[in-house]
Amino acid sequence: MPADTAMSATIYAPATPSGIGAIAVVRVSGPGTRGALESLTRMPPPAPRRLSRRLLLDPTTGEAFDDALVVWFPAPHSFTGEDCAEFHLHGGRATLTIILGALGSLTEFRLARAGEFARRAFDNGKLDLTQVEGLADLVAADTAAQARQAFRQLSGKLGAQCEAWRQRLLLARAQVEAEIDFPDEDLDGALGDRLRPDLELLQCEMETAIRGSSRGERLRDGFTIAIVGPPNAGKSSLLNRLAGRDAAIVSAIAGTTRDILEVALDLGGWPVILADTAGLRAIDPAVNRDQALVEAEGMRRARAHADRADLRLVLLDASAPSVAIADPEARALLTRDAVLVWNKLDLAVDPEKLPGHPDGGRMIAISARNGTGCDSLALLLEQRAAAALSSGSVDGAALTRARHREAIADAQAALLRAIDTTDPELLAEELRHAGDAVGRITGRSDVEAMLDVLFNTFCIGK
Repeated sequence: MPADTAMSATIYAPATPSGIGAIAVVRVSGPGTRGALESLTRMPPPAPRRLSRRLLLDPTTGEAFDDALVVWFPAPHSFTGEDCAEFHLHGGRATLTIILGALGSLTEFRLARAGEFARRAFDNGKLDLTQVEGLADLVAADTAAQARQAFRQLSGKLGAQCEAWRQRLLLARAQVEAEIDFPDEDLDGALGDRLRPDLELLQCEMETAIRGSSRGERLRDGFTIAIVGPPNAGKSSLLNRLAGRDAAIVSAIAGTTRDILEVALDLGGWPVILADTAGLRAIDPAVNRDQALVEAEGMRRARAHADRADLRLVLLDASAPSVAIADPEARALLTRDAVLVWNKLDLAVDPEKLPGHPDGGRMIAISARNGTGCDSLALLLEQRAAAALSSGSVDGAALTRARHREAIADAQAALLRAIDTTDPELLAEELRHAGDAVGRITGRSDVEAMLDVLFNTFCIGK
């Protein structure tokens, strides 16, 4: 980040969305914050962390432009660790324009860059990287489950777990370094054997975290469900029914859907990405070459998406069940973990005799047209999403990003090498590698921390 983002500049920015509303909030952070409060109110800052009513004045003309609430957060007890303030204004565009212009006229003041308040919080030790990511995820959360996971990360649970691992690695490394560098001290020569049980336990804890990492990552991104099947089975109609709106074009013409159409849903607080796909069928040799190429590409994408999805709904036409279930494409899609969905129940000759799942999986009958069975299907999808995304513990610290998983995997590999070596120098190096890998997750990895542990734990400098 450029040098002017250090403590020299005071930054300001709206903290609420643009547009007209009851309230608009403007945040300020940096060494000029107190001066800005005094300049805009012609009064000393109010009591810290308490909303206070103030008349806001243009610092150039002295003319009042709003009757607002202000909050003063003196350093270090603020979000960024610097002097901070908030102005809670009436939410008109003109009022916001006036205060931003007034702040911009002050010396060493400038508009904040994207994410700069959070960056200053990180630089000043108020947040680690996992908390910054949790903050971003909380702001972007679409469902209650995503918000809960993001808040757990923002509250420091993942960072605390990583820091606990890093401290254990630092302590182990400090003991090995002491044995190498200070052989005359009264230290255990069989230190490697004594450390091995805790290193093996650490490795197992990291392995458990990696195995559960897919849940945290999938909860951030959403549980993916692909609706697949032959043309005119009602895939687009089902998507619209579950979405509660006309997201997809519905037509009696076969092959209306050519590309993947995704809709984000909130099912019982769980994020679900529902995808409508192109109908799967043998291409009619009578169609022109260009149309055949487009249709073939649509079906290729449909199959690829179905293979990647967390859950596959195979939608078949209940008005002609024997023909539908015998279709080779349908049989290939109906693996045990796929759900067989008979649609057009309202047109079925004998709904009680619809064929079951050929591989013993789940089957459900619905009518996307009139909604029969759709609530049961939505409940089934919610249950599948909950089973896939639930961490099993509301207090757990989940790995939520690929970088977390990769760093822990790197640390785990170093630990395995450390466990297998009998050479003290190699052991110390692998412990350093493991500690640095874990430290990358929080952004708190440094040599000074190891030195502090080294000198505080052993009586070396006497």
